[in-house]
Amino acid sequence: MLSIKVAIFCTLLLAIPGVVVAWLLARKTFFGKSFVDALVHLPLVLPPVVPGFLLLLLLGNQGPIGAWLNETFGVSIAFTWQGAVIASAVMAFPLMVRPVRLAISDVDQGMEIAAQSLGANPIKTFFTVTLPLTMPGVITGLILAFSRSLGEFGATITFVGNIEGETRTLPLAIYTYIQMPGGDLPAWRLVVLSVVIALAALMVSEILERKARKRINGRN
Repeated sequence: MLSIKVAIFCTLLLAIPGVVVAWLLARKTFFGKSFVDALVHLPLVLPPVVPGFLLLLLLGNQGPIGAWLNETFGVSIAFTWQGAVIASAVMAFPLMVRPVRLAISDVDQGMEIAAQSLGANPIKTFFTVTLPLTMPGVITGLILAFSRSLGEFGATITFVGNIEGETRTLPLAIYTYIQMPGGDLPAWRLVVLSVVIALAALMVSEILERKARKRINGRN
């Protein structure tokens, strides 16, 4: 249940920023775009422990942001389930952005220009033309982020530890059991549970994406 809660909040946290960044990278040209693109995809190529360590330095109680949050609002993020959400979000962000960016790039800009020529402002054009046409990509990105969060290990254990009942998600629980004598059976149960949840997420993604494509084809 903790893993599902972390994955759901991670997905919700990434939904709007992921779409916005994907749109910027797909539609806009600006100074430093290549750097931003590389920065977005950096978690894919870094060892997961590195983002976790950087989060600990920034958001830990001794870090510049973490210390300010703790002193000002009494909020501590490191070694909490909320910190697990942030760690998962950092690692899942490129998987959210990439399919949405590709989907936006595939949208015919002539349709957006036509909508604006009929009086729609850019924001209305985005919500009535661009976003509906990219919905299959958005769904794919959300499911990928959800699934990545379920499997996140390195950044999570580095930033929030392996605290039972607080930050011990499925991967951390499996790791804990395989380190214990006689832990093979509970580890196997959690492995099977992980596979079932991942398969269910992928099947839901396929169904939603198929429905979205049928709706788009129906409009066309």
